[in-house]
Amino acid sequence: MSRPDLSDPEARAAYRRELLGVARWPRLAGFILVIGALGLFLWPRSGGPWFLGPLPTQTWGWISLGLGWVIWIGVIVARTRHHKARMREPGGGI
Repeated sequence: MSRPDLSDPEARAAYRRELLGVARWPRLAGFILVIGALGLFLWPRSGGPWFLGPLPTQTWGWISLGLGWVIWIGVIVARTRHHKARMREPGGGI
């Protein structure tokens, strides 16, 4: 992996697209969980979906929200590590 030339607009755009591809599916899963949590919070309190089991709907909403944020934080860490690895000077140490 070589260091991208961020002074060139075309290379910068290509690098930006590359960063968008890092951990794409986990990022989408985290987004879906957070939006699903919103749906669970807005669900009527009397009942809720049958497939969620014995816990109240709001509890599942908090679980979904927490998992979504944990995944998003993991994605941020993965993208930061990828960026640091790409920006490291060739032949440099850790």
